[in-house]
Amino acid sequence: MSEQVHNRLSVVRAERKVSRQQLAAAVGVHYQTIGYIERGQYNPSLDLALRVAEFFGLPVEALFSLKPFSPLTDEVYGRKQ
Repeated sequence: MSEQVHNRLSVVRAERKVSRQQLAAAVGVHYQTIGYIERGQYNPSLDLALRVAEFFGLPVEALFSLKPFSPLTDEVYGRKQ
């Protein structure tokens, strides 16, 4: 059984001003793979998820989750839905 892996990759990339091409080159994949991951069309391997997290200097669970992420504003400002 394969679950969708949710991610915040596009948000973090935009925040850090990193293009798909730059991230892909840094972690050793094709830039389209980054797009597939961001859109939820491809679950990254553990190895790839860890390389992406290391690139951004973040814990892997800050970028990837089995549960949907709540909006960052909810987390930052403590809003409940």
